[in-house]
Amino acid sequence: MSESIQRLKIGEGKISGYSSIFLGLLSVIGVVCFKYPEWLTTPEFRNVYTGDSMKIVLTATIIASFLFALVSFMLSKQKKWAMIGLLLCTAAIVVGGFQVEGRSVEKTSWHLGVDWLLLDLLLMAVIFVPIEMVFPKNKNQSKFHDEWRTDLLYFVVSHLFIQFFGVITQKPAKLFFGWIGLDDLQHWVQGLPFVIELLFAFLVTDLFQYAAHRFFHSHTYLWRFHSVHHSTKNMDWLAGSRTHFVDIFVTRSMTFIPLYIFGFSEITFNTYIIFMAIHAVLIHANTRINFGFLKYIIATPQYHHWHHCEDPRYYGKNFATIFPFIDKIFGTYYLPGNTWPEGTGLHETNFPKGYMKQLVYPFTKSPFDDDLNMEERTNR
Repeated sequence: MSESIQRLKIGEGKISGYSSIFLGLLSVIGVVCFKYPEWLTTPEFRNVYTGDSMKIVLTATIIASFLFALVSFMLSKQKKWAMIGLLLCTAAIVVGGFQVEGRSVEKTSWHLGVDWLLLDLLLMAVIFVPIEMVFPKNKNQSKFHDEWRTDLLYFVVSHLFIQFFGVITQKPAKLFFGWIGLDDLQHWVQGLPFVIELLFAFLVTDLFQYAAHRFFHSHTYLWRFHSVHHSTKNMDWLAGSRTHFVDIFVTRSMTFIPLYIFGFSEITFNTYIIFMAIHAVLIHANTRINFGFLKYIIATPQYHHWHHCEDPRYYGKNFATIFPFIDKIFGTYYLPGNTWPEGTGLHETNFPKGYMKQLVYPFTKSPFDDDLNMEERTNR
């Protein structure tokens, strides 16, 4: 697909300028998190890292922002991006970026997951932006395509309100299974070797997610919500974040059912969450890496891009999130050698653009519009 915005090129100073701005902005917000951890950080996530480790990350981010600004200043004919990045990293230093200290935090009734947002955004950008630049699937696709702001907003919202999504998605599992005596089963599961327990967690959650995912595609009303996720025509590391909150609620609730029933150990649970956070970004990424024989064992970008294919002939394929063999078992597997789909997105031409319009779209869409393509949607 042709892009109205030119793809960034190494040596022009724009990449380093944008990197400086990105890191400088993260640094400023990071300092604010240190000052107001009760309201801006996640209790569960604070147990994973330490104040000292985050101080090191913050210091490194400020320094990196400054260095990228210098590189941009030397390479770019237009100095504005370098100057903005320099101002941001300077602001982070002025408000106390090099003097922050971790401290004990009192538990509050509510909080925003700004720490989770910053760290995940930083990690995903560091991993996937270079991959997409060096090994792009769509060589003409810019990082700043027409809808990148929409995808970034989805990313931000889902991370900021991690407390809300965490509570509502665990409720169904606790409600329906909390009264069952599961102690013996959970002790047995937690006594398994770590690798076996982790693979078991991957398997049972993927089976539940497969069922939920396929149901979203086959049920006309639920497809309204899931179609938001399929509406992107620019597959990249942010595209996977474009998910309607109803879709998030149902899919994550289905995931929590086996996690709650089997009571996987804390290390297995945390490993699963980290793996899924990275893997979900990977399979949507704009990269041509095929992963060799591994693509037949675990879902890859090529595998999942076929799921997002805009050609109706290939609808209803590759619902599994982790293991392709699940699709093989249920007859929904499709992976033609090293071939990729020509395009991704929806066959519909009037799908709304922008976060708010997509948020209300499933509730306002006319049932008559659903009936027009009932057969097509049933096959997705």
